[in-house]
Amino acid sequence: MDTSPALLLLLTLAFCEYRHQRCPGIYGQSLEIKVRSPQDIRQLRVGQKLELQCRTDRNSGTFWIRQDRSGTLRFIVFISSTSKATFEGNQKTSTRFEASRDGLSYHLVVKSFTPWDQGKYFCVMNFNQKLHFSPGQHVFLPDTTTAAPTTCEPTSKHGTTEEPNATTPDPEGRMQEDLSFFCHVFIWVPLAGACLLLLLALVITIALCQQTRRRRCRCKR
Repeated sequence: MDTSPALLLLLTLAFCEYRHQRCPGIYGQSLEIKVRSPQDIRQLRVGQKLELQCRTDRNSGTFWIRQDRSGTLRFIVFISSTSKATFEGNQKTSTRFEASRDGLSYHLVVKSFTPWDQGKYFCVMNFNQKLHFSPGQHVFLPDTTTAAPTTCEPTSKHGTTEEPNATTPDPEGRMQEDLSFFCHVFIWVPLAGACLLLLLALVITIALCQQTRRRRCRCKR
């Protein structure tokens, strides 16, 4: 069993042909893949066991491969028709995977699921010099969700009930308040200064007018 890059290249080319529908008969064999564990694939967690089953209609050996997020195909194991498993590097066993055959069903077990095991899983059969792909099984960890904030119960102190502070600091609101304050400063300070200058000019004008009137009155006498 050759698990060198040449095999990966062969699988990649076959997969590209399959995606572009240029390989007639690629669906010639019935390959059905399903998840046996966990019961709900959406609840998969890190460290949990993942078991996939590939059901075929012919006993001719099956490949298990995984397509990662970048689209690269990763060879996992080949299970022969005699139940002999060959993992990457021509290894007979694997610390991460288990593989077995039960009649026309080929099983793959990921012993302890990790984020690096995420992707789309395929079982592939080589029959009549053609590679037949199963539908891809998406296996991804669920998105992490933020826990809902907990509400504090009123606490009793010396016979009186204290209500918890229901309001929490809002950074955006605080920023808006600061901006409003600076806007008020930039608007009202120059306006107040202009009003003060106008008032001073008015006082000076009145004083000059008073002096001019007094001089005129003295000249008439």
